[in-house]
Amino acid sequence: MEEFHIGLQIPTEHMQNIFGNYDSYIRQIEDDLQVVITDRNGEVRIAGEEGNVNKAVKLLQDLIELSKRGNQIQEQNVSYALALSKEGEEDSILEIDADCICHTITGKPIKPKTMGQKKYIDAIRDKMIVFGLGPAGTGKTYLAMAMAITAFKNHQVERIILTRPAIEAGEKLGFLPGDLQSKVDPYLRPLYDALYQIMGADSFQKNMEKGLIEVAPLAYMRGRTLDNAYIILDEAQNTTPAQMKMFLTRIGFGSKVIITGDASQKDLAVGTQSGLDVAQKVLGKISDIAFIQMTSRDVVRHPLVQKIVKAYETYEANEVKHQNQNKEKRKNAGSFYARKPK
Repeated sequence: MEEFHIGLQIPTEHMQNIFGNYDSYIRQIEDDLQVVITDRNGEVRIAGEEGNVNKAVKLLQDLIELSKRGNQIQEQNVSYALALSKEGEEDSILEIDADCICHTITGKPIKPKTMGQKKYIDAIRDKMIVFGLGPAGTGKTYLAMAMAITAFKNHQVERIILTRPAIEAGEKLGFLPGDLQSKVDPYLRPLYDALYQIMGADSFQKNMEKGLIEVAPLAYMRGRTLDNAYIILDEAQNTTPAQMKMFLTRIGFGSKVIITGDASQKDLAVGTQSGLDVAQKVLGKISDIAFIQMTSRDVVRHPLVQKIVKAYETYEANEVKHQNQNKEKRKNAGSFYARKPK
């Protein structure tokens, strides 16, 4: 039986970007799709089973297009493109890349990189309140910051308010040395990092001095009404139900709210219910509120991080399953002894 193969021209200027260092991306595609890819005098030849060859060709064509758009191809791009290819969603990678939110101060475009991130961004555009849920590395906070800063620059809102519960200090910061800002800064550092990258330190400082950007612990939202603002509540899994209700009832006219959290990373005291968990149960059916759940597939850090997150997701799911099975066994045992004649 003659081997099936297809030839594909890859422009010389994009070859290194698509092949990766030491042809690492090509090896990844070969291993995953069980094809053989060779470069013969400027033409790339893909050989193997017909269905897999067609998938490999489409994937390489998508990577060529990404490269032509100015993207630096990374291992995450290749891994995610392979995952989409297996699900028959090859075209999604280009659709995702076409959505540019804004640029950093160095000119780097900020875009969603996965289907989960794209749904998150679309929800932020369409809804007044969006809950972005998922593990670390899914871009929940960073993308929310990009959307907030873009809206602020386009004069869609008058100010940006960033907050998170300083749970590590119990929100009782008096025992720490220094003024309020120096006390809460360590807990708000991830928000500052995103602001510096997207807005620039000088611009951020000027707007903060004018009161147009506010970064504060959640406790300082009490008693306020927040009109015409882009409000981001980060690490919402560490709120109590009372804090979450307090925060949500601060929202005024012309405001947009993004709430991010990871239910697997609670720092609350044992036995304390999370405000994020309660909000999902209470608010799930309200039309102008969206809950976007991202998973390990949406992790855009080093591929090893994605594998670590996936491993923990599997472990935690099995733990819950075993706990439920044990509860059922105890319940059945109790029923047996209750029925047993004395």
